[in-house]
Amino acid sequence: MLKRFDLHFMPNNGWIAYVGPFPFPWGQAASRRMVGIARSFAESGYSVVVAGGASLPLAEQDLNEGEPKGSVRYIGVGESPVPRMPSLKKIWRVFFEWGQLTVQWLDRQPSKPTHVVVYGGSAQYMLRLLPWCRQHGIPLIVDVVEWYDPRQMKGGRFGPFYLSAQFALRYLYPRCDGVIAISSLLEDRYRKLGCEVVRVPPSLDVQAERSHIQLKNPEDPLVLVYAGTPGKKDLLRHVLEAVEAVDPTGARLKLKVLGPTVEQLKTSYGRSNFAPSIQILGRINQEEIASHIRSAHFTVLLRMPALFTNAGFPTKFVESLANGTPVIANLTSDLGLYLRDGVEGLVCADYSVHGLSLALERALSLSGSQLEKMRQAAINQAKQSFDFRVHSKNLHLFLSSIKRVPR
Repeated sequence: MLKRFDLHFMPNNGWIAYVGPFPFPWGQAASRRMVGIARSFAESGYSVVVAGGASLPLAEQDLNEGEPKGSVRYIGVGESPVPRMPSLKKIWRVFFEWGQLTVQWLDRQPSKPTHVVVYGGSAQYMLRLLPWCRQHGIPLIVDVVEWYDPRQMKGGRFGPFYLSAQFALRYLYPRCDGVIAISSLLEDRYRKLGCEVVRVPPSLDVQAERSHIQLKNPEDPLVLVYAGTPGKKDLLRHVLEAVEAVDPTGARLKLKVLGPTVEQLKTSYGRSNFAPSIQILGRINQEEIASHIRSAHFTVLLRMPALFTNAGFPTKFVESLANGTPVIANLTSDLGLYLRDGVEGLVCADYSVHGLSLALERALSLSGSQLEKMRQAAINQAKQSFDFRVHSKNLHLFLSSIKRVPR
């Protein structure tokens, strides 16, 4: 068996441990969240070591993205269950062992971090990290990005996953020394509980994105993209029905669906076929997704307003603007702060098929120069609001305000 080495360098002013049971730097939306926050810390001069949930790499590696003033290194500590692990063993790992390997990794470090930041893991992670941080007098900060609904979790309201998440959200996270909140709703909720809070939406390296400004050829269809895994949040059924209602032939409108397969959508929605205006591409790699987004006129996002949709923040919205592609969406979460109707995209009056159909008709009426202005506004908004550099100062002030915990 390979031995796991811990080789990170330790500057004189210490380092930040950023931990969570997710692959890093790629693999999930959670991975992208952790990359953005870690790079914001590094931009302020901090040295960050991410202990991800995957089993690799065994030794710390540099992230090697951009040129931040600090550094980001990462290592896998093996918390996440592997895909072929038997179901009972996965359950045992999550409910009885989660967080154990992370604490062991922290114990092995020759010098302890100045702060520990945790993302995910629910109650199991927190019940291990809270005592460890108190024992060592190290501030524990939690990065909160969701307020889960029972419909999102296996087992529903009385299932162990939902109960664990709620116990963490309501009782354990408020006991931490600080909260990084992804939305205004979560910021307000934890601030009212007396927590030190900083709000940071999803972030990435906008300067590294490539925006292709293209004029609309009147003879070509307007191209829309939906990218993701529709579940309890994204109302993809409404998007499909609206596109088919506005242009069933595909002569004026094309929707590319990235993520789910044709068979998955047929099974989920009880469909035998889809109109020619809908192109279902299934699972594709991250680089191809970005290319499809950049070459589209709009991405589309519909969500039902609810506590769990307003508490989170759609990463796909940020990625669309960062690629210079305007968004057609109804307003949930903090989208209204960044999506102005007719500027960075089009705002639907609601999340209904009819509401989206009206927005699609408006999109079809836009000229090439209007579309170009929207694309430029989209990338400008991304640079001003979602680039990781924008949030580095606030995160630095936030960390500076959190004092070392008395033992």
